[in-house]
Amino acid sequence: MDVKGQESVKRALEIAAAGGHNVLLIGPPGTGKSMLAKRLPTILPPLTLDEALETTKIHSIVGLLSAGQALVTQRPFRAPHHTASDAGLLGGNINPTPGEISLAHHGVLFLDELPEFKRSVLETMRQPLEEGRVTISRAAGTMTFPSQFMLVAAMNPTPDGKMPGESKSSPREIQNYLGRISGPLLDRIDLHIEVPQVKFREISGGGQTGEGSTQIRERVIAARKRQHERFKSKPKITCNARMGSRELKEFCEMDEPTKELLKFAMADMNLSARAYDRIQKVARTIADLAGSEKILSDHVSEAIQYRSLDRQLWT
Repeated sequence: MDVKGQESVKRALEIAAAGGHNVLLIGPPGTGKSMLAKRLPTILPPLTLDEALETTKIHSIVGLLSAGQALVTQRPFRAPHHTASDAGLLGGNINPTPGEISLAHHGVLFLDELPEFKRSVLETMRQPLEEGRVTISRAAGTMTFPSQFMLVAAMNPTPDGKMPGESKSSPREIQNYLGRISGPLLDRIDLHIEVPQVKFREISGGGQTGEGSTQIRERVIAARKRQHERFKSKPKITCNARMGSRELKEFCEMDEPTKELLKFAMADMNLSARAYDRIQKVARTIADLAGSEKILSDHVSEAIQYRSLDRQLWT
């Protein structure tokens, strides 16, 4: 991804890209959350022809195609400001037109400073995140627009920007700050990724950046091909993140030790039923990246690590 340091974060973003998972980046200011989010499209698989045609239709409605442009060939990256209104995000005006979440169809919707968005705005996203489409009703009529996007959000861990153990904010202030993001919305975000401060030696390490986008993208494409084969009889499901309860039972089988590990984590972390489903989906993607047909305990263990905001440290 051509970013110095943050190897654990890059690994998590690789998993997100491979399975089409929603992501929340949590870390102090200056850790590179926005930069990492903006680099995510470089490791996403290319648009298929059908995806390009759908994306082009939406962008043409609002006049976003440049002169002479026949087709959108790059996955969209939309980053609305936290002052955006419900209509700006969902779509609206007198005649229903696509909003930011539809303009991000088949791409990335990046919400920086997530707790600064109005709660009402964030709550309107729950249905599109679940169903992959948004319906807008106005006097002029009702329109439904597709909105299958990857949500990538970023936020500070506490009101003063420091990690919980270092913050001068009281537990109540931290809880009120985190409480701006509702539990149902948080449950729809598959990976909670902690973004630590980059060590000086990583910044000044002779230009070494670890793996580049090309190598990571190749693994992402290979994992997506496995999912394409898996879901070829289910055209509405394009990646692991889109699996429903029926597909989870069919494609996320585990042996007894792995089930016990997940059961223990559920009880220990007091996770919701929706979080249980998210862990299974992420574990399925980790297995795909490893080229494994079966979900193993190692895959589940790594998936559990990405539920940071469910831990006692945060609550």
